[in-house]
Amino acid sequence: MTAASRPRRVLVVCLGNICRSPLGAAVLAHRGGSAVEVRSAGLRDKHAGRPAHPLMIDAAAALGYDLTGHRGRRVDRDLIGWADTVLAMDHAVLSALHALAVPPDLPKLRLYLDGQDVPDPYGGDTTAFAEVAAVIDAGADRHL
Repeated sequence: MTAASRPRRVLVVCLGNICRSPLGAAVLAHRGGSAVEVRSAGLRDKHAGRPAHPLMIDAAAALGYDLTGHRGRRVDRDLIGWADTVLAMDHAVLSALHALAVPPDLPKLRLYLDGQDVPDPYGGDTTAFAEVAAVIDAGADRHL
């Protein structure tokens, strides 16, 4: 299957892959339907194999997205190479991705939001997660 005949591949990356990137991937997959294949990952392996944060599962559910099946994974060069577009949730993640990616993959790296960070709600309360979920939900259409 050639790139032209398959769905566009999008990778969403945050720090731990339990809060922002799983929701970003769920939103893009839902809205993009069969036109996109979406995965998510994190820079750290601390949460690899773990479910999404309980407060993000709740915030996502309030918006109509199901994160209960999510399991964290760490980003690597193969995953970056798989993607047509790699969306970083903040400038620090984008910088780390630039350091990890090989030169041919650098043009596909960009921020989820134009020029601004999606705040990391980790350690925050229900309101913090709900606010970040709303930002992620609102920012998705620009990628489809």
